[in-house]
Amino acid sequence: MSPELVIFDCDGVLVDSEPISVQIDIEMLAEVGLVMSEQEVIERFVGRSARVIVRTVEEELGHPPPADWFDRGEARLRQAFVDQLRPVPGVIEALEQITAPACVASSSEPGQLRFKLQLVGLYDRFAGRLFSGSEVKNGKPAPDLFLHAAAEMGTAPERCVVIEDSHHGVEAGRAAGMDVLAYVGGGMIPAGALAGPRTVVFDDMRELPELLGRR
Repeated sequence: MSPELVIFDCDGVLVDSEPISVQIDIEMLAEVGLVMSEQEVIERFVGRSARVIVRTVEEELGHPPPADWFDRGEARLRQAFVDQLRPVPGVIEALEQITAPACVASSSEPGQLRFKLQLVGLYDRFAGRLFSGSEVKNGKPAPDLFLHAAAEMGTAPERCVVIEDSHHGVEAGRAAGMDVLAYVGGGMIPAGALAGPRTVVFDDMRELPELLGRR
């Protein structure tokens, strides 16, 4: 049974941004004395909003970071995206074959979400159907964002399929009562780590149209 709505995450699913973001996070955390490995940053922050990182820094330091710390990190990240950001391999080919209605539900702030999609030429494909974690009370792994996207698109949760690539995003999709296609082709998370109920793990975006056709 084909889905009535396909809900795409953005980072790591549509745009290959996560290796870039993780490196910038490591550098910015080190600036305030918090040394974290790549794996720790992936486990704690990938798939979540920037607000989570700021809150973590405040909790671990016992005080807020310098006033310009977040803005400097955002500027550094933005420039890195301009220089390096690309679509996830195979996703453009997959999108051209998917006929079901689709939208994007991302933890990114609205302006950042639009900026990344514009850089890789995917904004027009999803214009008017972008949903940000800033629009809901609780971010991933809570189901709020996916439920919000489904409601705005007029689709029952059980008729939606979520395309995700992070622990927090996969958990959010399951919590929303949606089937999940968990992409591990980026190599940041082991395939077995995202396996679970109502979840199919895959590693090649070119497989996506066929996987959706089976649902």
